Amino acid sequence: MQTTVTAVNSISHIAKQYWTLTKPRVVALIVFCAVIGMFLATPGLPGANALVAGTLGIWLVAGAAAAFNCLVEQQIDAVMARTRARPLPRGELNSVQTLVFSALVGGLGVWILYTFVNPLTMWLTVATFIGYAVIYTLLLKPNTPQNIVIGGASGAMPPVLGWTAVTNSVSAEALVLFLIIFVWTPPHFWSLALYRTQEYAKAGLPMLPVTHGPEFTRFHVFLYTIMLAATTAIPYAMKMSGLIYLLSAVVLNAIFIAYGYRLWKNYSDALAKRAFAFSIAYLSFLFAALLVDHYFYF
Repeated sequence: MQTTVTAVNSISHIAKQYWTLTKPRVVALIVFCAVIGMFLATPGLPGANALVAGTLGIWLVAGAAAAFNCLVEQQIDAVMARTRARPLPRGELNSVQTLVFSALVGGLGVWILYTFVNPLTMWLTVATFIGYAVIYTLLLKPNTPQNIVIGGASGAMPPVLGWTAVTNSVSAEALVLFLIIFVWTPPHFWSLALYRTQEYAKAGLPMLPVTHGPEFTRFHVFLYTIMLAATTAIPYAMKMSGLIYLLSAVVLNAIFIAYGYRLWKNYSDALAKRAFAFSIAYLSFLFAALLVDHYFYF
């Protein structure tokens, strides 16, 4: 009996380590945005096939990209307080296990998208994987302070993937959703980078507050929140949404801009942490408002 319990606990522990590799909280936001894209792509409800298979496939490939990122950045993760508890730095999993896991999970996701959704969604999802796991992680992040701006294109793809899963096409509306996340990414990530500056410097990563200083970064966080507010007005301007979304966007943007201004003029690490946490809630509520407005447009 004791042997059986020990074996079960061991399997559970290993499964938890693999689950952690997929960065489940980050992937949850990715999948949420993709699902919103699916619902916005049709005046009614998306087909069950596109919804279930599309969600599963995108989730699996996103998880595989996260695991590959952990593999590539394991030495960096080991020196940063935010990431040193991940499975690879702790020695819970090794590089070969992680690579095989990423390949199997990603391959399964790609097969599901190709077989049960459509080739366009599959290829765009593969391109997103390459953009994040290879172009951003290997090329941009260690070499330029604009890494998160350029690399943000991959992070902005989920609603487009959801849209194509339903329509098998990319429309102007899908690109607007992409643009919103693309502009949201810098103030979101730089808020984190501001209170983790010393860790990024120690890891040798040229993040903006490391290369250009915290004051320069704080000002650009504020500028991007203003740009974001303008960008989020586009759905209403092009009659993609109505007043429910518009009013929600106004309130959310007012709060985000206030955070940006306070970071610029009266910075503290505690404030940056709150701004970072709000930025996640901001995107979730903004896309939820788009969804509600889509079905109760007035």
